[in-house]
Amino acid sequence: MIRRIIPLAFDHRVLFTRDAFDPANHALVELISEGDRAEPARLLVLIDSGVAAGNAELAPSVTRYARVHAEMLELAAPPVVMPGGEPCKNDWSLVERIWQLVNDHGIDRHSFIIAIGGGAFQDLACFAASTAHRGIRHIRFPTTTLSQGDGGVGVKNGVNFFGKKNWVGTFTVPFAVVNDFRFLETLPERARRDGIIEAIKVALIRDAGFFTEIESIAGRLAALDQEALEFVVQRSAELHVEHIATGGDPFERGSARPLDFGHWAAHKLEQVSGFRVSHGEAVAIGMAVDLVYSARIGLLDQATITRVLALIQQVGFDIFAPELMDVTEDGQLVILAGLEEFREHLGGELTVTLVPEIGRKIEVHEMDRVQVKAALEELSRLTAGAATG
Repeated sequence: MIRRIIPLAFDHRVLFTRDAFDPANHALVELISEGDRAEPARLLVLIDSGVAAGNAELAPSVTRYARVHAEMLELAAPPVVMPGGEPCKNDWSLVERIWQLVNDHGIDRHSFIIAIGGGAFQDLACFAASTAHRGIRHIRFPTTTLSQGDGGVGVKNGVNFFGKKNWVGTFTVPFAVVNDFRFLETLPERARRDGIIEAIKVALIRDAGFFTEIESIAGRLAALDQEALEFVVQRSAELHVEHIATGGDPFERGSARPLDFGHWAAHKLEQVSGFRVSHGEAVAIGMAVDLVYSARIGLLDQATITRVLALIQQVGFDIFAPELMDVTEDGQLVILAGLEEFREHLGGELTVTLVPEIGRKIEVHEMDRVQVKAALEELSRLTAGAATG
C-alpha cells in the first residue's frame, strides 16, 4: 500500500475598508491583481436585491469602478440583481440561474464571481460559484453586521433542501472577503442589530476581555452607534477567522461545531417560527436556552448567567420566543428535534458547545431533555415575570 500525506495551504484574505467601489479605493484592484495577469480579470457581479434597494447607486458604482480600472477589470455583464434573504436559499432555480450566467458569459476558473449581499445571499451565490467548473474564484462582499462578523468571513456555503437548513453545500475558501463598512449604514435597524449577538457569542466562547469590552459599550450598541458596531463586527470577524485558521478543523471533518454555541436551538427556532425570528434573534434565544440549561446541570454559576442574559437584553434581544413551547401531536416539544438535526448535519455523535465560564467552552455529547424542557419553562417564566413586572 502506498500512503502519502500531502499538506495543503490556503490563503484566507479578509479586508476591512469603506466605499470599496469608489474609484479612488484600490483595495479590490490590488486583491485581484495579485500575480501576473496578461489581460484584465473578468468579473461576474451578483447583487442581493435587498442591498440594491437600499443602495440605488451600487450597480452604477460597480460599473464605473470597472470602467476606471479597465486595465485590470472587465465586467462580463452588467451587475445582476437577484433575490436575497433566507427565502433565496429555498429556491434551487436561483442556483441554476447563476450557473446559466456563468455559462452564457464565459466565466471560467480564471474569472471572479463577486457576491454582494447578506449572509443568506452569500451562501447561495458562493455555493453556485464553488460548484460551477468545479470552483470559480469568488469574492464575498458581506453587507450585514451578521455576515461581516460571522458567516460571511467563513468557508461554508449552502442552500436549504429537504426542508433542512444548509443541507446542500460546500466548504470552499473564498478568494477574498471584503467587509465594506459603508453597507452597514444603510441597513434596517433589525439587520444592524443582529450581528451584535454573534460578537457576544464568540466572546463567550473565546475571549473574556472582548466580552467585558462589549459590556462597556452596551448602551451605544443598543442605540446602534456606528463606531461601536464597527468595533464589535471587526473583532468578531477576527476571532472567527482565528478559529478557522487555528482550530484544527476548518472544514468540520469531526463532530464538533465550536462556533455554533446556541445554534442547535436557534436553527430549529428559525424553522418553527417560519423565519419570523431572524437568525440573530434566534441565536440570542438559543444561547439563553443553553446558558440556563448549563446552570440546571451545575456547569455554570447563576451570577454569570444573570450577567450574560442582562447584556443580551440590554443590546436589544429577547431571550424567549413562544415557538419554543410548540408541541407535536403526541405532545413532544418540537424544538427538541433540533438536537438530532444538529447531530445529523455533521454526522458522528452529538456534539454541543457549552460555556462553563466566560471566555471558555467545552463540548458535551448529550443533553438531558428533561433539563432542556425545564430550562425552556424557566425562560418562559423569566420573560413573563419581566413583562408583568
